Amino acid sequence: MSEPVLELIGLRKAYGALVVTDGVDLCVPHGELHALIGPNGAGKTTLMNQISGNASPSAGEIRLLGETVTHLSVAARARRGMARSFQISSVLPEFTVLENVALSVQARSGSSYRFWSAASREARLNDRAMGALAEVGLQDRAYAPAGQISHGEKRALEIAMALVLEPKILLLDEPMAGTGHEESERITALLRRLKGRYAIVLVEHDMQAVFALADRVSVLVYGKVIASGPPTSIRENAEVRAAYLGDEEFA
Repeated sequence: MSEPVLELIGLRKAYGALVVTDGVDLCVPHGELHALIGPNGAGKTTLMNQISGNASPSAGEIRLLGETVTHLSVAARARRGMARSFQISSVLPEFTVLENVALSVQARSGSSYRFWSAASREARLNDRAMGALAEVGLQDRAYAPAGQISHGEKRALEIAMALVLEPKILLLDEPMAGTGHEESERITALLRRLKGRYAIVLVEHDMQAVFALADRVSVLVYGKVIASGPPTSIRENAEVRAAYLGDEEFA
């Protein structure tokens, strides 16, 4: 296994007597797509919040490329190569698709925001933004208002906004949530293209997508990882089936 991009060591989050994540260990090397699955309330989003810096762990350690980042801010982690998309779309609806990505480029480069001059007018930002849109298949929607594109296109747009941050790891929180079958297939195809180029942590309830994409799967139940391994072993794990998968079959 190559050097880990992300390591979680004994990560724990408690709100008083309520323990939401409980001693989570995880290791994600470069190029691996690691899916995190489990029932609602298992602690998956809380875990993602701890990894990204949106929530502080009660105990444990987070390492990014060998550096301890447990107590660094979201912005500091982003500068070190961590990018996240959320369950709920976070695009700016009044801006165009291109402007949303150009603003992400601007944030990454640290260039000043000129209130009276739209970021999309800066050729350098524009070129990088268009490159990311082409990568996710949205170049033809570049000048559409972000508020008017489909839900699936918004999820692809969020991934484009993450890619221009030049990430070492992508944290994707339910990118298929709220999408139809056709849009889910497009996002699955996009993640397949990105797989191998980045370390990816994927939280997702679409098990067809999970088992089609994942190199490894970890199953979180009541805040604990009850199983972790390649998709085949997870599919066949009796404890996982009893806790989450049931008798459903996945191709």
